[in-house]
Amino acid sequence: MQQAKSLIQKYNVPGPRYTSYPTVPYWDEQSFSLDIWKQTLKRSFNESNRSEGISLYIHLPFCESLCTFCGCHKKVTKKHDMEQPYIQAVLKEWQLYCELLQDTPVIKEIHLGGGTPTFFAPEHLTQLIQGILSKAEVAPQHEFSFEGHPNNTSREHLQALYDLGFRRVSYGVQDYNETVQKAIHRIQPYDNVERVTQWAREIGYTSISHDLVFGLPFQSLQDVLHTIDQTKRLMPDRLAFYSYAHVPWIKGNGQRGFKDADVPKDEMKRQCYEEGKAQLLAHGYHEIGMDHFALPSDEMAKAFAEGSLHRNFMGYTASKTQVMIGLGMSSISDSWYSFAQNEKKLEDYYVRLEQNEIPVYRGHVLSAEDLVIRKHILNLMCSFQTSWHEPSQAFPELGQVLEQLAEMQQDGLLQIHEKNIQVTEQGKPFVRNTCMAFDLHLKRKMPQSRIFSMTI
Repeated sequence: MQQAKSLIQKYNVPGPRYTSYPTVPYWDEQSFSLDIWKQTLKRSFNESNRSEGISLYIHLPFCESLCTFCGCHKKVTKKHDMEQPYIQAVLKEWQLYCELLQDTPVIKEIHLGGGTPTFFAPEHLTQLIQGILSKAEVAPQHEFSFEGHPNNTSREHLQALYDLGFRRVSYGVQDYNETVQKAIHRIQPYDNVERVTQWAREIGYTSISHDLVFGLPFQSLQDVLHTIDQTKRLMPDRLAFYSYAHVPWIKGNGQRGFKDADVPKDEMKRQCYEEGKAQLLAHGYHEIGMDHFALPSDEMAKAFAEGSLHRNFMGYTASKTQVMIGLGMSSISDSWYSFAQNEKKLEDYYVRLEQNEIPVYRGHVLSAEDLVIRKHILNLMCSFQTSWHEPSQAFPELGQVLEQLAEMQQDGLLQIHEKNIQVTEQGKPFVRNTCMAFDLHLKRKMPQSRIFSMTI
């Protein structure tokens, strides 16, 4: 236990979560343009559309209230008359992409994220998805998923999306302690979560996921273990067991509703993770990637076992595609060769579309070096290992990276071999630190102010 505490103190530093490489703060926006984004997207689309299809992430940003643990881009409103104009805007954006790509897109994956997708009425979500699919083909092995708020997801929501091909739903649970829920402004009784979970099962959803968070304000170890015990009663197919990212210095994210002293730190936070993880494993879940668990029968667990798990701006996915198009305010797209982010403000997003422009406002073109490092970081995040057996996966700074990782090897967190690295069981909670050793952008220019959450 003493060794674990010392490791936490040693490696608990600010670091990226690596949904992309380079991470957003290191994008070279000066070398990026909308025309370059279009060129790289068309290139990648032509390479991969017919062989593997594309993914769509659709950002639905509206929330009726602000959850103070959330760092997502959202618009808090109770005005549901905003639904229809937004759907029309997203469909127009999709039309602009279809005109650019020319060939009919083959959609392998759709994810509705937020915000709160279930803010939208079932008939409006139906209108949105039917509009998307009317200009596309659906891949045989597709995966359509959405995020549902346990308090406002209706059976009609679940049935409407099921009828459109959705088979996976994730519910944000966070924690069942009422004091914690009040602090994060997210009051949702267990009964609400149980109801929407059972509805999804009755309708026929094949993968139900719950998101749990540790390190929340006023949260104790007993709160975490109680939440996991309650979760076991419902036995969702997948679980995300996230570390709360406390970044109150980022303007407008709502994390000023409690004091820093109210948030569990270091050893306490790591204990919540370690004991929570042990309890999840005892309940039959398998650890897959960072912060994620699944029952052996779930597709994500199978993808991890087969070495085909993928990670992108949507998080972990069993459906790898080279192209991911983000639709909606603030969405991020990935052509593999470049990243592009849409306008963050709703008004700006609308204006760009009124001008018949794809509403991208910044991005990054990946260099040859970026593509090599990205692959190593993806390997580490998705399979806890990476190798350089192929000469194309070596890079000039590799020796320096291995020297930096030698101390982590001495601490038992990874094993370094002649041509590969393997993260140990003890090292899995520190995988972000391992990735940071490969992050050449971070090495060359350490941030002068806090821009990342703590790694542990």
